[in-house]
Parts: sequence; structure tokens; C-alpha cells
Amino acid sequence: MGAGKSTIGRLLSEHLATAFVDLDRLIEERAGASIPWIFDIEGEEGFRERETQSLEFILNTPAQIIATGGGCILRPENRQMLATFDLIVYLETSIEQQLERTSKDKNRPLLQTDNPQALLLAMAEIRNPLYQQSARLRVDTNAKPPKLVSHEILNFLDETQNEKLPS
Repeated sequence: MGAGKSTIGRLLSEHLATAFVDLDRLIEERAGASIPWIFDIEGEEGFRERETQSLEFILNTPAQIIATGGGCILRPENRQMLATFDLIVYLETSIEQQLERTSKDKNRPLLQTDNPQALLLAMAEIRNPLYQQSARLRVDTNAKPPKLVSHEILNFLDETQNEKLPS
């Protein structure tokens, strides 16, 4: 959360001339409702079910860059689906950076609490090991502009493409 997934995803999409999907926006489009509304009416479990259904929907579309929500990694079935993608990038961000980037965002239902820092710490304990297991590339986004992060990812893609070329 607050790592820059959507911004960096859009930059990569433009550079690679590949479609970009923000999974949270897709969930809202398919539901005809905002994420806070879904959380209010259906709770987190209802939202997570919609997230899994939307991820499954994406699997049936052509190659693209996808920004998942921060909690998408929690469900084993989501991790299995994500494993079918060519590259999973984990955008690592400190709790301090997350707080700074999300402090004024009211569209994050999980952070609407008296102590968002404690919540982010608790979420990181559960989520970070799952991100680390699933990702092929980890990029630190702390205090880095999105363009720099996207260039790191593009450099990795270039290097891995060169590894596949015959000598």
C-alpha cells in the first residue's frame, strides 16, 4: 500500500506499449461501486472475493501490466494465479513512506483507523514474506521517483531478455 504500484504500472505500460490494469479500479468497474462502499457493505472478505474474481478475469486477457491491491497476495488462489505471470515485481516500501504517501487518502478503508502505523506494521508482518516468496524482482521505492523505479524494472527486463538470446 502506497508503494506506487499504479503510477509505476502506468509508466511501464507507456514505455512497453502494453495495456495496464489497476486491479482495484477493475473491481470498482465490475461492481459499479467504490472500494470503500464494497468494504462497508460486504466487508473485507467480500472485497477479497471480488479481487480473486477480477484477477481470474484478467488471466483470460492478453498480456498486460497489472497493479494488484496490497492484500491480493493474501489468498493462496491469488498467489497461484499470480505465479502464472512472467514477472512479479515487489515494490518494497517502508512503513514511514507508506504513511507519508497514504496519509490523506480516504479511499483506503483499511487505513481508516486511529493508528494506521500499527495496522501497516501488522499487515507487513503477514504480507512481506508472501511478497518476497512470490516476486522474481524486488525494488526498493523509498524516496525514489516513480520514473527511476520504472527504469530499474525496465533494466531488469532488458537484462533477462539478453540472457534468453542465443550467444
